[in-house]
Amino acid sequence: MEPVWPFALYCAAVIAVVGAMIGLSALLGQRHSETSTGEPYESGILSTGSARVRLSVKFYLVAVCFVIFDVEAVFLFAWAIALDDVGWTGFVEILIFVGVLIAALVYLWRLGALDWGPLGRRPTRSPEAG
Repeated sequence: MEPVWPFALYCAAVIAVVGAMIGLSALLGQRHSETSTGEPYESGILSTGSARVRLSVKFYLVAVCFVIFDVEAVFLFAWAIALDDVGWTGFVEILIFVGVLIAALVYLWRLGALDWGPLGRRPTRSPEAG
């Protein structure tokens, strides 16, 4: 087993530096409690309303889609780099991977998750049409 004293010395040094930073900040920092101290600063513009605004679910859906397709790009770049090593097996695997992602994109599209505009006129069936 290797000696652990270098790691213990490193941990002690980190704790000492963090303690010194916090102590110096408390010692040298400003001490005033005005009402304007707790207010957010918006580049000199008075803030209006609350910062706790509810966002539409579509914003989160776009963020999740972005992450999913960003990961796809990472896998495609990794596959492109290792193209000579993976051969036809890797080619078939990446085709399946891209096919699953395209199927998910088509599903989201048909679900209406990618529609950002107003609802507009969607074709509806009348009850008489059956």
